[in-house]
Amino acid sequence: MPKYHEYTANQVLDMVKGYLPDDQVVQVQAAYDWAKNLHAKQRRHSGEPYIIHPIQVAGILAELKMDGPTIVAGFLHDIVEDTPVSLEDVTEHFDPVVARIVDGVTKISKIKYQDSKVQLAENHRKLLLAMAKDIRVIIVKLADRLHNMRTLDALRPEKQRRIAHETLSIYAPLADRLGISAIKWELEDLSLAVLEPDAYHKIAGLMDMKRDERIKSIQVAVDKIEDSIHELGLENVVVYGRPKHIYSIYRKLVDKHKSFGEIYDLSAIRVLTNSIPDTYAVLGAIHAHWTPIPGRFKDYIALPKPNGYQSLHTTVIGPSGRPLEVQIRTHAMHQVAEYGVAAHWAYKQHHGTSNQSADVEDQNERALNVIQGILELQESATDAQDFMDSVQADLFVDRVYAFSPAGDVYELPKGAGPLDMAFAIHSNVGIKTTGAKANGRIVPLDYKIQNGDIMEILTSSNATPSRDWLDLVSTRKARHKIKHFLKTQDREDNIQNGLDAISQALIDAHFNPADFLTDDQITAVAEAMQAGTREDLLAAVGYGDISRLGVAKELTRHVREQQEAAQAEELQKSMLENGQAIKKEPQVPKQKARDRDKQSDVVIAGVDNLLVRLSGCCTPVPGDPVTGYISQGRGIAVHRFDCPNIHAAQQNGRRLVDVVWADENGQRPDYTADLTIHAENEPGILNAILRSLNARTRFIKGINGHVTKGGMVQVQASIGVSNVAQLNGIIDSLSSDRSVYDVKRTIH
Repeated sequence: MPKYHEYTANQVLDMVKGYLPDDQVVQVQAAYDWAKNLHAKQRRHSGEPYIIHPIQVAGILAELKMDGPTIVAGFLHDIVEDTPVSLEDVTEHFDPVVARIVDGVTKISKIKYQDSKVQLAENHRKLLLAMAKDIRVIIVKLADRLHNMRTLDALRPEKQRRIAHETLSIYAPLADRLGISAIKWELEDLSLAVLEPDAYHKIAGLMDMKRDERIKSIQVAVDKIEDSIHELGLENVVVYGRPKHIYSIYRKLVDKHKSFGEIYDLSAIRVLTNSIPDTYAVLGAIHAHWTPIPGRFKDYIALPKPNGYQSLHTTVIGPSGRPLEVQIRTHAMHQVAEYGVAAHWAYKQHHGTSNQSADVEDQNERALNVIQGILELQESATDAQDFMDSVQADLFVDRVYAFSPAGDVYELPKGAGPLDMAFAIHSNVGIKTTGAKANGRIVPLDYKIQNGDIMEILTSSNATPSRDWLDLVSTRKARHKIKHFLKTQDREDNIQNGLDAISQALIDAHFNPADFLTDDQITAVAEAMQAGTREDLLAAVGYGDISRLGVAKELTRHVREQQEAAQAEELQKSMLENGQAIKKEPQVPKQKARDRDKQSDVVIAGVDNLLVRLSGCCTPVPGDPVTGYISQGRGIAVHRFDCPNIHAAQQNGRRLVDVVWADENGQRPDYTADLTIHAENEPGILNAILRSLNARTRFIKGINGHVTKGGMVQVQASIGVSNVAQLNGIIDSLSSDRSVYDVKRTIH
């Protein structure tokens, strides 16, 4: 990990004295003194005094020029969680605003959840909803997470990876959505250093090797731009070169399968001006000196990014004959680009609320849009995990931007269609949609909106949603509104459809529906499944929220148990009559009631005599964290925890089954594991990969490779291993080759 400057308490206090009024500085000093006293006997995992952490969090917030209550909360953010102090104490010592921020950052610790994933999801939901009440909550949390990421070395490797993964999937995207790129980039680079250390250090090393060459090239370009600007007579213009961040280069290498040598824009030039007209004047001067590359110009001033980012981006053929990226923006835009919503507080301190920069006001509007999106997702979520899945699926994914015919801009997740935009405009527009036009041409409802499309939604007062629409939308908001309409408008039909569906499921299972579909029995099942009333249960089955098979199984559970007991008794009687000895299985304590499946070497909690199969999509091997679900007619499908199909199964209402390995070291050396290897296209690379594989496994089941459009070699290998430890050794061996860029488990 890189070394970072550590603030002292005096340095933090000196920083806030430079921009906060005296009464707020007094509060900050009091907060530090109180925190120092409360944390006096506590130590971090590294062994250093705990107070160092709140000091660093407050220092990061002071660098962002946050207001007094936020700096105070930075010093106090852990006291409710880690000391005997209560929120009431915080309110008494300071004020309700500070207590609200501290409460928002504090984890839910009083309630102990059986499932750690549920606990994590509940903590994230609490944080995001607190952020919706006061945006300063998430800024304190980002500062807290940034310092924790800087000091991960003291934790166990598995905990480092869990925290880094959480940071990359939630906190870095959230910083991006709020426009705080100064924190976003650092969180991404720190996460990459933990999750993919070989790739991180390889890129850092390659960048360092070309550092002198890059600095010379950039300086030549900076000198030429400064000469051009001098001819324009502009004032207060700053020109400088900046290196690209390691994570952004990593994403280019992986997503576009490029080799390092093909990435020319390892550095970019940034130009800061006084005004918007000056930015376009600088752009004209640059294009007059260097040839712009077609398709590589972006005007984020006229059309800002949703997080408030504004800048002109152009890529030209630079002085060395290589592509050179130039970013041009005003000084105010630069503040918003670096600090996003946090820039509001800096402007508030210096200018007051009535004279804030228009750029900063726009940023606040976009932050409110993020908050509104979070609140809408909370309304439609069934539980904390569903809420977090919605946040990551709808708010933290790539975006597309479409226009209404009136010129209004709508931001949607990539892959969204006309119905998603219709419901984004208004629920009533969505419900009455009959069709859509993209750029003046009729398009089907399964059309994928492209950046810049002018979308016209066609409506009719007589139109109503159909069930097919659920397969045509990608946003949770649209799906929730459609489901809500179907539930309320077609309730009677859904009740009858649900009754018919359960009846057919009983018939398919060779039961007589009349024996089970009494009001009392259906009501009892509704209570057991926590589905509300009899009518609620039937309606839910009718519109697809609850499985008809699950209800049928619950209705017949007691009868099936009696049948199985009778069959077992009949079998024992038959064996005795034939003079056969009955061998009793040893009794297993209830808490360890797991039966081993002889074919797959896994054990299943609470389920006996079911076929178990290892799924081919993620190829789990002994030692992998695994789970499973019951698939119709095919027994239990076992997947790795990180397999996307597990998430899809949960979305489709399938219940996960607790599955573990009987022996994490494996019983056979031929468990299949699939790998995808990306490497530089150098002579002998395929032979080197084969040698590395042959040295560590006797089972190479298949291998093929090709050269990508980006000029890299991509190799798919299917190998036999005994366990995940052997597999990780193979991956480490392959990764150690200087030509190999990355090695990953394949998910089909």
